Amino acid sequence: MIKAAVYARVSSDSQDVDLSISAQLRAIRDYANRNGYEIVREYVDEAESGRSASRPRFREMIAVAKLKNLPFSAILVWKLNRFSRSRVDSVTYKTLLKNKGIRVISINEHLDDSPSGQLLEGIIESVDEFYSANLGQDIKRGLRENAARGFYSISRAPYGFRKVPVKDGAKTRYKLEPEPEDSISVKVVRRMFNMAFKRMGCKEIAKTLNREGFFTSTGRRWGKTTVHKILNNEAYCGTLVFGGRPGHPAIRSGEPPVRVENAWPFIIAKDLFRQVQKVLSKNAPRAVHPRIVPSFYLLSGILVRTCGKY
Repeated sequence: MIKAAVYARVSSDSQDVDLSISAQLRAIRDYANRNGYEIVREYVDEAESGRSASRPRFREMIAVAKLKNLPFSAILVWKLNRFSRSRVDSVTYKTLLKNKGIRVISINEHLDDSPSGQLLEGIIESVDEFYSANLGQDIKRGLRENAARGFYSISRAPYGFRKVPVKDGAKTRYKLEPEPEDSISVKVVRRMFNMAFKRMGCKEIAKTLNREGFFTSTGRRWGKTTVHKILNNEAYCGTLVFGGRPGHPAIRSGEPPVRVENAWPFIIAKDLFRQVQKVLSKNAPRAVHPRIVPSFYLLSGILVRTCGKY
């Protein structure tokens, strides 16, 4: 029997209508039994886009295929688009595998090594790449339109907020709503901004919150990066920003971010938010050396441990 590996993947796009992992594996196992393949390895990537090759199990499979003693001589996939939706990646990795004597076999697209088979394979991969790119543009357009209407499309609400379902015709969309006034998260957010306004650095704010026993929404300790993100998030003053930051185009698209003022009730007054932004810009390392950013400790940034840490 021919030793084979199985590769199965589902996309990170919520609109993906391809078969589930379990259905892919079941169909591939049935194909292997009927066609004389012995499955020796199974590699599964869940919630991973085929437009990128940086998928953990895919990379592991390619690494194994580079070994001197190959454990398999074929890779079975449900369709070629499960292997990759990028024509460049597909050609690159298939060539690498072919040079090692490994074939990529689609159980639903019967292709051979003839010139016509290679042409058909190229056409299928090009169509898959076009479909993926076109779908990505449609999704981005939809998300920008939802944002322009004041809907919140990100999966997790910012710390101190909760997502509230809103009926939009037949669909359910979401808006943000602050947690109750007496909730710990709202109190922590306001305290954060007040400490920042008094020129306390993000690192010192994080240390203070950790020392007093407060944790993030995921139950972790606060870090300066997390604090900095909250202090720069306009959601806290009721402004929805989607697709970038003020003055910065959305990544790759070049489009300006969508901004909706007063999209939901604020936790932090806009005046205080602006004042905190000014303090943060003055404290930024590019403007002020980190050693002179205000701290409660007299020798902060100057005294160095023997291990090299401040």
